[in-house]
Amino acid sequence: MNSLDTEALKASVIKEVDANYSQLSELSLRIHSNPELAFHEIRAAAWLSQYLKQNGFSIEEGICDLPTAFKASYGRGKPNIAILAEYDALPDLGHACGHNLICTMAVGAATASKLVVDQLVGSISIIGTPAEEIYGGKAIMADRGAFDNLDVAMMVHPGQDNRAIYYSFAAQALEVEFFGKAAHAARQPEQGINALEAMLQSFTAINSLRQHIREKARIHGIITDGGAAANIVPAHSAANFLVRAADDAYLNELKQKVLNCFIGAAVASGARLEYKWGGIRYAPMRNNLTLAQLFSQNMQSLGREMRVPDPSEIQGSTDMGNVSQLVPSIHGFVGITSTDVALHTPEFASAAVSDAGIHGLLDGAKALAMTIVDLVGKPELTIKIKEEFQRGR
Repeated sequence: MNSLDTEALKASVIKEVDANYSQLSELSLRIHSNPELAFHEIRAAAWLSQYLKQNGFSIEEGICDLPTAFKASYGRGKPNIAILAEYDALPDLGHACGHNLICTMAVGAATASKLVVDQLVGSISIIGTPAEEIYGGKAIMADRGAFDNLDVAMMVHPGQDNRAIYYSFAAQALEVEFFGKAAHAARQPEQGINALEAMLQSFTAINSLRQHIREKARIHGIITDGGAAANIVPAHSAANFLVRAADDAYLNELKQKVLNCFIGAAVASGARLEYKWGGIRYAPMRNNLTLAQLFSQNMQSLGREMRVPDPSEIQGSTDMGNVSQLVPSIHGFVGITSTDVALHTPEFASAAVSDAGIHGLLDGAKALAMTIVDLVGKPELTIKIKEEFQRGR
């Protein structure tokens, strides 16, 4: 295929996304107005699946034994290109991470790309991935084979700027409990063992530990139970923590240091410690630079200025990192708001239904579809992407 044909196909997918503006906008707004938490995204998964089915995709519901996960497929042969859709909401904040835009970008790009694989050869998969925010749904799905046999995996997230590369922390959750002994806090405090004091000592120890950890690491947590009444020595306390690091090796090292803070507090207070590491571990994002360059060029052709982040800019954790360890991947961003509006805030939830949010939806879908044109139209690019991925293993 010559470059003129490729550019003609790109113009066609752009036109197709624009033609579906009303449907994509309505779908995004409907999902935003009906926020559903992790593993309860029943309506969102159904609406997305229905839209894709109406557009000629075959649907597999409840994949990986997850009722709100799905896979939609179109085309045949290689390359097998997947766009991942997120659609879970945050507790109390709704779609303050803009997942209503992520999933509609995915279906918009997929339906526009049908004409590419109709003319050439290749497969498009939309993989619906629930529970990104709390439970790491993609990590579960990765362990259960959802991303096997893919050549490329892509997704685009709304944010404060436009970029094709995202650096993320490896992360694992920790649940801790202290069990002490209740007593009257004024009459017989000497008979009590204060579980809350044990937790507070742990927080103090962790605050001290923070002075001596690497810059690209984070420890943060909340107390979920601190006692029943001020005049009772707390017999129980509980907390949830997240431990993050730039790589898996240092995360393992840091986990033990964090745990030692709780063990020390248990010894000092006399309270009994119980703890449990989360079963889901978020892997760091492994960016495929060849794929990122293609996506970046396509975003630039739409008039969006692309920012190249410094590797030191690690901004969070995502279960897309787990996918990126298995298949060449990108986790792009499309800007829908200013830098003073942070994700996971009510203001960002409002941005996700703004005109800028819908414009970001359309541009994200177009850039994804244009990247599919590149991958299907130029097989040598897929080979280059795979070679880069293998070198990094």
